[in-house]
Amino acid sequence: MGQSGEDRRSVVITGGGTGIGRAAAHAFADEDHDVLIVGRDETALKEAAHDRPVIRYLALDITAPGAPEEIVRTAVAELGGVDVLVNNAAVVKRQPLEDVDRTIAEEQIATNLLAPLLLTQAALPHLRAAGGVVVNVSASAAVRGWAGSSVYGATKAGLDFLTRTWAVEQAPHGVRVVSVSPGPVETGIARASGLDDEQIARLRAAQKAGVPMGRIGQPEEVAWWIVTMARPEGAFATGVVLPVDGGAATKL
Repeated sequence: MGQSGEDRRSVVITGGGTGIGRAAAHAFADEDHDVLIVGRDETALKEAAHDRPVIRYLALDITAPGAPEEIVRTAVAELGGVDVLVNNAAVVKRQPLEDVDRTIAEEQIATNLLAPLLLTQAALPHLRAAGGVVVNVSASAAVRGWAGSSVYGATKAGLDFLTRTWAVEQAPHGVRVVSVSPGPVETGIARASGLDDEQIARLRAAQKAGVPMGRIGQPEEVAWWIVTMARPEGAFATGVVLPVDGGAATKL
């Protein structure tokens, strides 16, 4: 169903070439919103934008100096502004405390926590002008102990804290800030973190055992909530951290 010019919004999604980010880009595009997807892999971005003319893409490292400003400049030039910002990009590197490497830890903190902070800051004038929405994508497992993922989990718990804090700070300016907190989802992030097929199979089995619904989620199921949380009809909801995890965060 097409959007009128008044209802059509400009959406920026980091990590938009694969997984949840790609599914969210398609969901917004299929409602005729203008979308800019950002990521490191230009090939993946091109594939995500294929057959959807309302999706543009920008290949860059969101942790690079000047990246937030470049993303916002591109969004303004290509889309006319920033009405919705989806901070989705993340990296996962599984290491127990005794094996944590400083460089790997800093990469996760830079991508998962500092980049969303700086990008949201850069986009703030446009979000305020639009009465916009920030949707942070965190992880429901960050509310529990998660062996081998202390740094990753800490960045996601930190992102949820930013969600609540920004919601309070920005409410007087008409900007909503919410978080969608997925459980285990069928994306390529496990392989990107360095796991092989056997390790991924073991991980999936353990994840399923921890999900009351007994299955792994799909990117499109999380994307639906990202789009829904960003809708104008949700205008009274801010500071919300919504688990989309099959009940995993509530299981004792």
